[in-house]
Amino acid sequence: MDYNAYIREVPDFPKPGILFKDLTTLWKDPIAFKSSVDGLFAHCRDKNINKVVGPESRGFVFGAPLAYLLGAGFVPARKPGKLPAQTVSRSYALEYGEASLEIHRDSISEGDRVLIVDDLLATGGTVSALIGLVEMLGGKVEECVFMIELEGLNGRKNIKYPVFSMIKS
Repeated sequence: MDYNAYIREVPDFPKPGILFKDLTTLWKDPIAFKSSVDGLFAHCRDKNINKVVGPESRGFVFGAPLAYLLGAGFVPARKPGKLPAQTVSRSYALEYGEASLEIHRDSISEGDRVLIVDDLLATGGTVSALIGLVEMLGGKVEECVFMIELEGLNGRKNIKYPVFSMIKS
């Protein structure tokens, strides 16, 4: 399937000079959405994953169904102050600012085999923060998977684990 045909590009969002890849146009199409989740699952199914971490909010869209299909737990990484129990936190740089993510302290156990899932790999800041959180809690990152990789931003070089992306742009 040509997933690029389902992805809207929005210029100057969230700030001037950024060309935003909007996946809501892919997600609203039931065939394209199912095919994209199935494609990510096909790549990950033999990795013996027991936890999937997805960042707020677009990482939830791929992370939760992948966790379900893999028979794994899902760990939401949220913005500060959104999780109700004790958390660990990491800050990171975005290509257009700074942000922080938190996960529950008890969401990852020593030795968990973790898949990190997000919609898009840009500079690698978000995924690097997630890797730090997983490692802090004793988990082992097996791979980082994305629907889209923006190759021009070289985010892959900032990730010390295997990276898979369905689309390279």
